[in-house]
Amino acid sequence: MRYLPHTRQDIDQMLAVTGHADLNQLFETIPDSAKTKTGLNLPDALSEWDLNAEMEELASQNAACRSYTCLMGAGSYDHHIPAIVPHLISRSEFMTAYTPYQPEVSQGTLQGIYEFQTMITALLGMDIATASHYDGGTALAECALIALRKSKKANKIAVSSLIHPAHRQIMQTYLDPSGYEIVDIPADRNGLTDVAAFKAMEGMAGVAVQSPNFLGNIEDLGSFRACADEKKCLLISSFTEALAHGLLKRPGSFGVDLVAGEGQSLGMAKSFGGPGLGLLAGTKKMMRNLPGRFVGKTTDSNGQRGYVLTLATREQHIRREKAASNICSNNGLNAMTAAVYMAAAGKNGIREIARLNHDKAVYLKNMLVDAGFESVYDSAFFNEFVVKAPAGFADKRRELAEKHNLFAGVPLESYYPDMADHYLFCATETVSRQAMDLLAKEVKS
Repeated sequence: MRYLPHTRQDIDQMLAVTGHADLNQLFETIPDSAKTKTGLNLPDALSEWDLNAEMEELASQNAACRSYTCLMGAGSYDHHIPAIVPHLISRSEFMTAYTPYQPEVSQGTLQGIYEFQTMITALLGMDIATASHYDGGTALAECALIALRKSKKANKIAVSSLIHPAHRQIMQTYLDPSGYEIVDIPADRNGLTDVAAFKAMEGMAGVAVQSPNFLGNIEDLGSFRACADEKKCLLISSFTEALAHGLLKRPGSFGVDLVAGEGQSLGMAKSFGGPGLGLLAGTKKMMRNLPGRFVGKTTDSNGQRGYVLTLATREQHIRREKAASNICSNNGLNAMTAAVYMAAAGKNGIREIARLNHDKAVYLKNMLVDAGFESVYDSAFFNEFVVKAPAGFADKRRELAEKHNLFAGVPLESYYPDMADHYLFCATETVSRQAMDLLAKEVKS
């Protein structure tokens, strides 16, 4: 996008219209404490080529994962991205985040979103999926709000302490101003959410559980469904690794009411932490409670197939007080990316990728235990797991990054203070056996 600054003549013309003598008078309502007194200390202008060289030099100071082996997950995962995905998504017909309000000129985008919704419902085993949200954390917060709004009496929601810490913080940000309360469900000794602790809770509008959870372990959603039925509250399932559902039993098969998760694994690079893709799906009875947009398929007056925004429970479309959500950020381009990825991989491809993720993680855990790490949990896991490191591993971890371009695990103490020397390791299909063997060899040495 070109940057065309205002000329002195442009500024004078605008000031004449607003009735201000100069820019200082125009901005006099801004407190002096918020104004710069000395101006901006900017370097001299560079030519286009010198600027490119400067930016490349700055970029070279970052450690990009394509030149490193990354054994860290914790909600953001390395996966191979087929060349067809960036090729198709970069076409000018798709390269926009604009919402397709005008169906007559947006049929391609609307069809892409419709197919995205269809594939997400198949992946998660749910009846309906929205046309994407900002990220997994905000999608989960929206689910919590749905449960609380539907409850006529309860103003509390039970939330597993093993949901991704960042997602729990987002939920807190959403719920605190509304006077709602989050009640944490503790973890048990198996690294799973304590079902018995939830059974003892009363007055909950819903319960939210992540599976696989933040520690990589697979939760028993069936037990939580039974408890939620007894308490007459909604069951919300969340996830950070969408590809896990290529191998695991789908959330919908447990009878969950709502599913929220992060779709970054479906064809999106990690990109230094963003952008993400919020996935949100539910049962048919939840349709009019879900925020965001739904694309539907219909026929026009000539009998031709067409796609339209069928439901849009946002403040732009309906009265603000009736809106399901006034947070309307939509990652339409990322949803299209996920649709291309899922269509390219297909049902069998997604299952095979998920199998590779699981098998490589099992191999890595076995190698680390053999090298002196301690296995912490015996629970089933997907592509990440927790181990307790031997003495001196923190120094070894820095050495592995500096000398071998290998990022070895996420320290968990900052998330769970009682887990000093515990690390969350992850292995996806991008990690070679040689890299895992190298890690084990270096730890032993």
